[in-house]
Amino acid sequence: MEIEEAIKRAKANDQKAFNFLLDTYWDAVYGFQLKRIQNENDAEDITIQTFSRAFDRIETFDDKYKFKTWLITISKNIHIDLMRKEKHSISQIISNDDKSVYQILDESPSPEDELITEQHLAKLLRDIKKLKPHYQEVINLRYFQELSYKEISFQLKEPMNNVKVKLLRAKKLLAEIIQKN
Repeated sequence: MEIEEAIKRAKANDQKAFNFLLDTYWDAVYGFQLKRIQNENDAEDITIQTFSRAFDRIETFDDKYKFKTWLITISKNIHIDLMRKEKHSISQIISNDDKSVYQILDESPSPEDELITEQHLAKLLRDIKKLKPHYQEVINLRYFQELSYKEISFQLKEPMNNVKVKLLRAKKLLAEIIQKN
C-alpha cells in the first residue's frame, strides 16, 4: 500500500490503512520523542497520543504536506503542551470529544488478531508477560476480560482513542514475539 492511498483510505475509516500508517511511522515518531525527552515510557506515551490525535483528525490532513511532518508536528505540540502543564503524568491529558473516536473502530480480526487466537493459551500468556506492563494490561482487559473500548477507557482513566492506539501497538508487539518463537 502506498502512503497516499493509505491516507485516502484512512480518511474513509479503513482500519487496515490506520494499521499501515501506524506501522510505517511509529519508529519515526517514537525516535523523535525519544531523542527529545530521553525517557522511553514518556516517549511511548506521547507517540501513542500522537497517533490517536492524528487518527482522530485524519480528515484535516492536507496532502500538500508530508504525512511524517504532520505527525512530528502533532507529536511536538503534545510534548510542548505537557511541558506547559508541568505535570508528571502523561495520563492526565484530556481527550477531545469521544464521538469522532468511533470512526476508526473496526471489529473485524486483523492478521495480528488471527495469529494471537491460534496460539496455545499457556504459551500465549508467557508471551504476553514479555510485553511492557501497560500493554499486558490492555491485552488482558480486551481479550481476557472482554471489555469494550469504552469500558477499558473508563477503567484505565484514559481517552478511548489512546486505548485504541495502545491496543493496536500491543497486538503488533505481541504478534512479533509470537512469530519469533
